[in-house]
Amino acid sequence: MSTSTCFSSLPPPSFTKTKPSPMCSMSKDPVREWILSEGKASNITKISSVGGGCINFANRYDTDVGSFFVKSNRSIGPSMFEAEALGLGAMYETGTIRVPKPYKVGPLPTGGSFIIMEFVEFGGSRGDQSVLGRKLAEMHKSGKSSKGYGFEVENTIGSTPQINTWSSDWVRFYGEHRLGYQLQLALDRYSDRTIFEKGQRLVKNMAPLFENVAIEPCLLHGDLWSGNVSSDKNGEPVILDPACYYGHNEAEFGMSWCAGFGGSFYNSYFEVIPKQPGFEKRRDLYMLYHYLNHYNLFGSGYRSSAMSIIGDYLAYLKA
Repeated sequence: MSTSTCFSSLPPPSFTKTKPSPMCSMSKDPVREWILSEGKASNITKISSVGGGCINFANRYDTDVGSFFVKSNRSIGPSMFEAEALGLGAMYETGTIRVPKPYKVGPLPTGGSFIIMEFVEFGGSRGDQSVLGRKLAEMHKSGKSSKGYGFEVENTIGSTPQINTWSSDWVRFYGEHRLGYQLQLALDRYSDRTIFEKGQRLVKNMAPLFENVAIEPCLLHGDLWSGNVSSDKNGEPVILDPACYYGHNEAEFGMSWCAGFGGSFYNSYFEVIPKQPGFEKRRDLYMLYHYLNHYNLFGSGYRSSAMSIIGDYLAYLKA
């Protein structure tokens, strides 16, 4: 279903942080209640599971006004889905690349939470990489923040907390809230003092990598790997499951080792936002955040990649 025809009469997304009303608390099925009221449907014709990974349940609700996509979690409160909805909403509002439009977040009466969003009918491929590169760059160019680097709320990268406290200094933000946070997790989780100490040396000495670079706070998807990139039935690229924040546009490529971006992607991207001096020297620095996160989430299989990047930078910077 194309964006232009999907639920154009629906109200704006409703996902502000509010305490559930007594009526909401008493509702046996707040998802069904919303779809049959604010969602403008008069009949739900089918509910089918579409898989939700290892964290959430996911279902497609078919109705007489179209389909809705619903994710739910039986143990986590609405804050996780509120953050996702804010990210989806921010990307949607740029009017650049297609993302599922968020409609409603709320608590489940038995515990946990849900999010209702636009159902996107995916195509058979990930779409044209050159179109993806151009539209992603257009999103970065359009989505700006006057508050600096960070985001309105904390969110998650995978299941790891992602700290988004606002900062006016990108190098400090990335050093403290991205690399520094992951290094501390590795120390706490694995007592890995070696990676912690060497990583902190890198953080303290990485400023020269950003010399002569103009950095603006761009809206980032934040977790752009192959599993979060698809296309709709018309072949237009779609990105989903974000970990949004405002940051250096180059940080978006930190998951490129797991995204399969090709030359046509980068060529199209840099036609919209030109490549800056030292891009290649910073690329691994942005990959390091995600290697560290994979180490903290999945174990020692990712440690050597993270250590290799840290060691190479320490040698390059003579730190």
